[in-house]
Amino acid sequence: MRYSNLLKPFGLIAGLSGFIAMITASVSAMAATPEPWQMGLQEPAGSIAEKATDLHNLLLIIITAISVFVLALLIYVCFRFRESKNKVATKTTHNPLIEVIWTVVPVIILVVIAVPSFRLLYYQDRTDLADMVVKVTGAQWYWSYEYPDEQLAFDSYMIEEEDLTEGQQRLLEVDYPMVVPEGTRVKLLIEGVDVMHSFFVPSLAVQKYTVVGRTNETWIDVPMGVTTYYGQCNQICGTNHSYMPIVIKAVSAEDYKIWLEGAKEEFATGPIAPSAVELASVE
Repeated sequence: MRYSNLLKPFGLIAGLSGFIAMITASVSAMAATPEPWQMGLQEPAGSIAEKATDLHNLLLIIITAISVFVLALLIYVCFRFRESKNKVATKTTHNPLIEVIWTVVPVIILVVIAVPSFRLLYYQDRTDLADMVVKVTGAQWYWSYEYPDEQLAFDSYMIEEEDLTEGQQRLLEVDYPMVVPEGTRVKLLIEGVDVMHSFFVPSLAVQKYTVVGRTNETWIDVPMGVTTYYGQCNQICGTNHSYMPIVIKAVSAEDYKIWLEGAKEEFATGPIAPSAVELASVE
């Protein structure tokens, strides 16, 4: 169920957020990037991002309703029980009906939130249906990508501001992006070699920490369409923390084959041995 259309009755904030999201979606049809003065989430790409956006919108409705109710209740109490109208304070200490209501209603709200939350969590954990595998390693301060099935690996560094060409995004462009074919489910193996980093791409709703000595798993489903998805490490990992962007470039199947041929010549590694963590998980 999509909850986006339910936001309309809940005031100016939700309406304005939806309006700006619509404008930014049309502007950034070919690149999933943050936009100036953007208030809403980036346009979701893939089923995970769509489900996460739906959950966000549902929570926005719930929290708005709770906030409005509590504000109205406070205003009513301040007016109804003001000192000028109540010279003698009430001696009431218990109200069974109210106590039952303020216990049962929060439980119902939590159940309403828990059902889609757990559904999304379990959906994100399904890494067994991937079409391809990419191993991502975070380092100070760059990313490394390995394609185990294709026996190639390369490092990805941010392009310095003075080297940017017209149309490129400041602090977001890299020399070698992670390239995947459109319409593909990609399993990501996330590792680290020094401190903790965070592999975070908002439009794909993926965020996973890199931990030394541990391989974390997640997956993304890149939808159809030639698009460039931008992200950054959002873990404070050192002085150049803000200078290790992530670029995932979705291309057509034909262009991916062409890129793969060139990448195998430039980045060939030979057979990639599994890490100690992967071997331990198999045993």
